[in-house]
Amino acid sequence: MFYMKKLTYSRDALKTLGRMPADTARLIRSILEQYVAEPASLTNNVKAIKGQQDYLRLRIGDWRVIFSDNGEVIAVIKIAPRGGAYS
Repeated sequence: MFYMKKLTYSRDALKTLGRMPADTARLIRSILEQYVAEPASLTNNVKAIKGQQDYLRLRIGDWRVIFSDNGEVIAVIKIAPRGGAYS
């Protein structure tokens, strides 16, 4: 049986998506949906965050998506430009 993971967004992540240009937000959402459907396809752009157990980051151009993946739910915690993503 094929099981699709669930994708959730924090309030902060949704607020960031709402403020950015529509085409950038669309790109980020589509890449996240691609990751949900086929995580192996984005292996080169996903890395564990040092010092923060259970959090991963996905690189999308100059944007970083901080998320956790517990196997069933991918929870997007934060979306930020490269320089401000880790603070």
